Amino acid sequence: MLELTMAAVSAADEGATAGMLMADAPSEPGAVLRVGRDKSLCRLTTPDDWLFVSRVHLEFRCGADGGWQLTWLRGSQPEPSSEVRLTVAGQVHPVAYGGTVPLPGEGSGEIVIQDRAAPRTVNVGFYHEV
Repeated sequence: MLELTMAAVSAADEGATAGMLMADAPSEPGAVLRVGRDKSLCRLTTPDDWLFVSRVHLEFRCGADGGWQLTWLRGSQPEPSSEVRLTVAGQVHPVAYGGTVPLPGEGSGEIVIQDRAAPRTVNVGFYHEV
C-alpha cells in the first residue's frame, strides 16, 4: 500500500495543515497515483492558478515487483517553472525534469514541488507499507 498526504503551502500559510489531502493505492502492478492541477486525471490536486504545477505533474506507479517509482512528467514547456526534491531518511535528492526515481521498498519520505518564482510549495508525504 502506498499512502500519500499532500499540502499546498504559500508563504502566508506556512505551517498550516488545514488543506491536507490524502490518497492511497494498493501495491499491485500497474496501480497509479497522480499529482497535478487536473482533477479528472489526478487523485491529489493543487489550486488551478498554481501554474508552476503541470496538469499532471507527478506520477507514482507500482511496478511488477510491487515497488513504487516516482516520475516527474514533462509538461508543455521545455523548461519547468518548479523544482522537485525527494527526501528519504534525511537525504535530499533532486528529481530531474522528466526523470524517474524508485521509492524505498518500505518506509516514508517527502516530495517537494517548489515554485521557482514565488514562495509556494506542494509537499507530498508518502508512506509505503509492504
